[in-house]
Amino acid sequence: MKKLIAAVLAAASCASIAQAQAQAQQAPVPAAPTSAQPMPAFTLDQAVLAAGGSAPANAAAAAGIEAAQAGRSVAGLRPNPTFQGQVENVVGSGPYRGLRSAETTVGVAIPIELGGKRSARVAVAGAQLSRAQLQAAIAEADIRVQVTQLYVEAVAAERRLATARDQARIAAEVLRGAGVRVQAGRASPLEQQRADVARINADANVERLTRLAEAARTNLARRIGRPIDGALDVTLLDRLPAATFGPVAPPSAQGTLALAAADADLAIADAGIRLARANRVPDINVGPALRRLEATNDTAAVFAISIPIPVFNNGRAAIAQATAERTRADAVRRVTALDVEQAMGRAAERNRKVS
Repeated sequence: MKKLIAAVLAAASCASIAQAQAQAQQAPVPAAPTSAQPMPAFTLDQAVLAAGGSAPANAAAAAGIEAAQAGRSVAGLRPNPTFQGQVENVVGSGPYRGLRSAETTVGVAIPIELGGKRSARVAVAGAQLSRAQLQAAIAEADIRVQVTQLYVEAVAAERRLATARDQARIAAEVLRGAGVRVQAGRASPLEQQRADVARINADANVERLTRLAEAARTNLARRIGRPIDGALDVTLLDRLPAATFGPVAPPSAQGTLALAAADADLAIADAGIRLARANRVPDINVGPALRRLEATNDTAAVFAISIPIPVFNNGRAAIAQATAERTRADAVRRVTALDVEQAMGRAAERNRKVS
């Protein structure tokens, strides 16, 4: 008798479920407006472009390039002439009393640079401009790496959330099936309880992953400086290049931005040594002028030339400083090459382990 009642209840339950599914299939589905089109996905390139427009690092790099370009223009300028005025033989005694024997000289002093100082300055400024341009490229690459990492994390979080929702749906179906079997007397209530616990855990996992997905999306929006409209490109992970197996070539730092920046610093140091050597050559000041003799009311030309004597500062200390800077830049370049190759090796090893 009990089995008969359980069978009737199970049949009634199955009939009600089938009727509900039939009604759901027969129910009219509201048609979407033809004018409404699905919003395109917010791609990784769009995220990088948005982040670059609002990143302070890009603004700083652009300002650095502008400053280096101005420095290049300044380095190519010649030194300014100096106006000179001189009055002699005044306020003395005898015939030099007052201004009767005054001699007034007016002229200019034109500095003439020797030793290739101007070309050396231009070389230093050109190397600094190249370094500033490399710094801008490094800042842009850093932004792409950061945005790519956040974008991949957001896409991965959404895919994990989709998987968790599928698992929660399956757990709910398993619970319904267990309930049907318990009602039909073909399973114990313990199986239904286990299925209910699995469904609760699946729902809790969905809630947890929902919060993580929202947090990842918020971090990406904060980094790019604008809210994200629409869905992300969830197919990005499927388009990643597959890992390659077999012998791997040893990592090389050649062609990397980090080593290029170190090379630029070394070029700046080399140009600094050339400038320090050029500054050892004394410059000449040429001073054409006119002199008026107050006593005879006559005018005469004056030509003066001056050359500094390098007694106290002969430029050797500046050359030693520039040479030390060059040695430091060369050592930093070697360290940078080693660090880059080690980082590339560790990354390749992690990729092999993951794959």
